Amino acid sequence: MAPLADLYQLTMAYGHWRAGRHRAPAAAELFFRRGPFGGALALAAGLAEGLRGLRAFRFSAADVAYLRSILPSTTEDAFFDYLATLDASEVTVTAVPEGSVVFARVPFLQVKGPLLVVQLLETTLLCLVNYASLVATNAARFRLLAGPDMKLMEMGLRRAQGPDGALSASKYSYIGGFDCTSNILAGKLYGIPVRGTIAHSFIMSFTSLEEVQLRVSLPPLAGGEPVDLPSLAKRWLQRDFQGLLDTYCVRRSGLPNFCAVALALHQLGYRAIGVRLDSGDLARQSKEIRQVLRACGAHFQVPWFGTIPIGVSNDISEQSLEEFSREGSEINMIGVGTNLVTCPLQPSLGCVYKLVEVNGSPCLKLTEDEEKMTIPGTKTIYRLYDAAGHPFMDLMALEEEPSPSAGQELMVRVLGQLGETSKVVATTVEPLHRMYFRDGQVCEPLPSLLEVRNHAQMSLSLLSPAHRRLHNPQPYPVAVTEKLYHLFTRLQQASQ
Repeated sequence: MAPLADLYQLTMAYGHWRAGRHRAPAAAELFFRRGPFGGALALAAGLAEGLRGLRAFRFSAADVAYLRSILPSTTEDAFFDYLATLDASEVTVTAVPEGSVVFARVPFLQVKGPLLVVQLLETTLLCLVNYASLVATNAARFRLLAGPDMKLMEMGLRRAQGPDGALSASKYSYIGGFDCTSNILAGKLYGIPVRGTIAHSFIMSFTSLEEVQLRVSLPPLAGGEPVDLPSLAKRWLQRDFQGLLDTYCVRRSGLPNFCAVALALHQLGYRAIGVRLDSGDLARQSKEIRQVLRACGAHFQVPWFGTIPIGVSNDISEQSLEEFSREGSEINMIGVGTNLVTCPLQPSLGCVYKLVEVNGSPCLKLTEDEEKMTIPGTKTIYRLYDAAGHPFMDLMALEEEPSPSAGQELMVRVLGQLGETSKVVATTVEPLHRMYFRDGQVCEPLPSLLEVRNHAQMSLSLLSPAHRRLHNPQPYPVAVTEKLYHLFTRLQQASQ
């Protein structure tokens, strides 16, 4: 796992080693600066993969040999010998639980350990967290738009950025709230429910019913010989069935034939599981189809027929879901591919990884752009809740500060308004980070993918509607304690 890094990480590591600073204790934080997709929040994902990467962190003999071939010939042999001894046994990682809601400037995770190792982990952790969190967040937006009852299927395998991107998209869209995937390898590897329908090519491959040699066995308890399903369906079409559907000219083929086959299957003891629309005005068609299904159910006395699920696909986007909601529809399942897995509205979350302390001294990145300034020092992060149970502020405090208490009046400085002091009182105070990695091992039991998904949905549900809305959300305040603020200003002044 160690070679998953940019070359400059190795050249910096060599510089630390040459200066004798490679074992200096250091701390870094991973966070994003601005909410993705124009929203206020993101879902933290990729933690489990990051921890696996830490556990496997080491340079093999082959890795060291390759680094010898690409680093300058003047690089000392002793440095390569040192690399061969490296692992993450002296690294500790605290993080928000995977699937948690996070906000801009609040660390997903904090890494402590020898400076050289902490620096080498930067690209690896960013790679494993950035896309995972972006896709989970994108999926969560689709879930929020669709509502809790709509079935959502991820079907972006053919459009994803390679097989690794496709598997990640399936995994992290499930965390974000999708119900299933079309990707069978993702189902096998991660236990995600797998679903699918059929493609146009299957229908196109037949030119007549004579090519369909389909015989359906009766359910085991019914007994009897297999039945010729096409002939049975044709008999259903020859009843007063055609007249029932005559007025629906746009559905003269697909819908009548589906109904005939579904009724034939019902006669044999089976139940159709749904239809899928893939072009045209999906909302309008779903309402027309539902009307026909209900009419069929009433006419032929098949009560469940009117509730047959209607699924849709065809380049579904956030705008599509907004239109379904605005126009009203009878859609029960939505398949999303390209606009989910490629995240076209924002192709990168933009997480960064910054040092906040070296050798016991807090440090910060100085810049004229206040948004890009880092908050110095090793910190504890708290989430403050109001009496309704909604989080209303995240608070960063220096590690040595006492924990705030419920009901305590707190003096804070909100980022973006650091010149002003605010007083807040929380009904509940929750420490956000847990210790996940220590002594080279994962030290906190990791939840299953389903448990992470449930935690993500619960985290989203706790937010106030104003912070959760997708367009023009109310800004979620992130604040620092007075002590941390004074450290920040002191370091600013000392460096000027």
